[in-house]
Amino acid sequence: MLEIEKINYEKAVLVGIITQNQTEEKLQEYLDELEFLTQTAGGEVCKRFTQKMEKPNPKTFVGTGKLEEIDLYVKENFIDTVIFDDELTPAQQNNLSKMLRVKVIDRTNLILDIFAQRAQTSYARTQVELAQFQYLLPRLTGMWTHLERQRGGIGMRGPGETEIETDRRIVRDRIALLKDKLKVIDKQMAVQRSNRGAMVRVALVGYTNVGKSTLMNAIGKSEVFVENKLFATLDTTVRKVVIKNLPFLLADTVGFIRKLPTQLVESFKSTLDEVREADLLLHVVDISHPEFESHIESVNQILKEIKSDDKPTIMIFNKIDAYTPEYFDNEDLMIERSSKHFSIEEWKNTWMGKVGENNAIFISATEKENFEEFRQKVYEAVRTIHITRFPYNNFLYPEYNENKE
Repeated sequence: MLEIEKINYEKAVLVGIITQNQTEEKLQEYLDELEFLTQTAGGEVCKRFTQKMEKPNPKTFVGTGKLEEIDLYVKENFIDTVIFDDELTPAQQNNLSKMLRVKVIDRTNLILDIFAQRAQTSYARTQVELAQFQYLLPRLTGMWTHLERQRGGIGMRGPGETEIETDRRIVRDRIALLKDKLKVIDKQMAVQRSNRGAMVRVALVGYTNVGKSTLMNAIGKSEVFVENKLFATLDTTVRKVVIKNLPFLLADTVGFIRKLPTQLVESFKSTLDEVREADLLLHVVDISHPEFESHIESVNQILKEIKSDDKPTIMIFNKIDAYTPEYFDNEDLMIERSSKHFSIEEWKNTWMGKVGENNAIFISATEKENFEEFRQKVYEAVRTIHITRFPYNNFLYPEYNENKE
């Protein structure tokens, strides 16, 4: 008889605050996402704690009463980890660790941990390690709280200062080394990109876990790792794809997320270069997710930050097979928030069908539903760019010349 391996998940609680800039509804969205991140990292969420505050407490992030409530729950339920939805300052993390006496991490730390688990190639591991050290450097002091004398000056030069300064020096040296290593790899990747010639480049972009890798596998006949977890893909995969004898390069990029740590944006600069240098973006959206509109905004914001928001873009609403309508009560009437669409034509008649200069496409990457129209749409967009770049190749596409006449 086979023995089933028992997986020991870390028991965790989540903590977030409601402020003037973050409503209760928005906080619950973030905590839902934080719970998914925790599960991806190998944790089990036992409870959520929320508090309404004007701004976070500079010492403990939450108020004294709420902290006592968290502390009591942690002790009674043998909780391993307390996860905060917003990035904690080094002082807050230090104070909370001392008071709660369990592991205290924030959203940034959690995402970095997932990235560390997911990094497969040497390049991805180097990027993640750099981001981790940059996050760690200002937090080193809190690791030496058991030492009484940490300040410099006459009569205050204790072992604590020596240990901290030594560690800081090691971390700074490591950061410098990793940056130099990434510079070398970045140059190599830039050369690789330039060696691809003048072929049209298409990049898949979108929120994490929207099905970009599944779509890449379906259209590019590649074997990109796919899993229903956040950040399943970290390494950029580039494949040559041919539709109707027209070749182009298709890149699958790392998924975006709200409150993306600045350290990751910095260290994954080269990965994002695939997006910056693309001629066409395929913005993939998980239409089955209740907050997909918010995801679109987040992705558009990141594209703006990396100066790629002006590129030709096709909106691809994926997972139409998994879509279910939402309902809400209105004076005892059950009203659909959005209609249940059974046909592609009905999808096209919604506001989503009119997004962007090119009308959006509605597909299911797993079921390959509406795939022919999707391939045709991509083909037409790539062909337009290709003919602009290689006008002497028009004879390859007779239908283009017919349309022109």
